[in-house]
Amino acid sequence: MVAQTMAEFTHLDENGTPRMVDVSAKPETHREAIVRGTVRMKPETALAVERGVVAKGDVLGTAKTAGIMAAKRTGDLIPMCHPLQLTSVDIFFSGNAAAGEISIEARVKTVGRTGVEIEAMTAVSVAALTIYDMCKSADRGIVISDIRLVKKSGGKSGTFQREPE
Repeated sequence: MVAQTMAEFTHLDENGTPRMVDVSAKPETHREAIVRGTVRMKPETALAVERGVVAKGDVLGTAKTAGIMAAKRTGDLIPMCHPLQLTSVDIFFSGNAAAGEISIEARVKTVGRTGVEIEAMTAVSVAALTIYDMCKSADRGIVISDIRLVKKSGGKSGTFQREPE
């Protein structure tokens, strides 16, 4: 692991005290982040989600709403995260019932001075937790994994694109 200096951690001041970064001098740019994650479960549980026969109701519809709401509240959840005016949040699901997997993708956009990666990660995380919550009575072995930034664009650092999976 490479040692980092305090200057490289923007959420710490010169004394190592946490702080919210001042972005007031940064220009507003169009920013977008795409994050993906996976929920693994028994194949029969994934099939019940796919068919819409889970006792608690529409799992994916509820998870989508929860993820969108979470993205909008990220600044309330993550202490040093700026509250942002999001211009778009969308969540997509794809399933492979035979493998017992549901993939989640969140796409979040804004025009602002700071990026939306954390909002997209929050959206995927809460959508995954909602799936877990709605399916846990049928399957206690559910695993949430692989939440990762796939792409981000905008701002001074430009575009990041993860290698194809």
